[in-house]
Amino acid sequence: MTPTFKIDFVSDISCPWCAIGLAALEQALANLQGEVAAQIHVQPFELNPQMPAGGQDITEHLTQKYGSTPEQQAQIRETIRQRGADVGFAFNPDGRGRIYNTFDAHRLLHWAGLASSDRQLALKKALLLACHRDSQAMEAPEVLLAAVAQAGLDVARASQILASDELTAEVRTAQAFYTGQGIHSVPAVIINDRHLISGGQPAAVFEQALRQIATQAPQAQD
Repeated sequence: MTPTFKIDFVSDISCPWCAIGLAALEQALANLQGEVAAQIHVQPFELNPQMPAGGQDITEHLTQKYGSTPEQQAQIRETIRQRGADVGFAFNPDGRGRIYNTFDAHRLLHWAGLASSDRQLALKKALLLACHRDSQAMEAPEVLLAAVAQAGLDVARASQILASDELTAEVRTAQAFYTGQGIHSVPAVIINDRHLISGGQPAAVFEQALRQIATQAPQAQD
């Protein structure tokens, strides 16, 4: 019997390495088709929970947060672009311009997950593209709702959620759970609630890990 993994993908849409990691994970699962199956659940993590409305210039933000120079940031951006290309994710070569608060996006992702893990994953990928390929303002309701529409979800219901405080407590609780489990950087890929793979790893790393886990663990419970 083909083992089925429960995979929790803990991440933030503003994280470029999360876009790379998700694409690489999906590539690894495609390569392992017939050997393993998986259901991916997107889980929330905020890199910048205190980011105010309107966001911040990304060069300024990265300099303040990491002490990096614009030249260093350009080098890292090129590395990220190349890694993205390796797994089929297209980053904007000019970067994003600004970085935004992502809490509303996490609320919508939580809502989508209540309906379907497949729809939730589709929304996650639409949001990542809007952020990293299209350099959109990820706090803007029209941007978030466009991603909802692309994922085939109910735009009117999503609009109601954005206009309210719905699911705020649920997202905060989920965030607290994963930080309480020691997750302080993303992406963090947790398999069957037991095995952790950290960082935006290449597909080959995910593939090797999944194959190894499949040989040593009983079939995951849904």
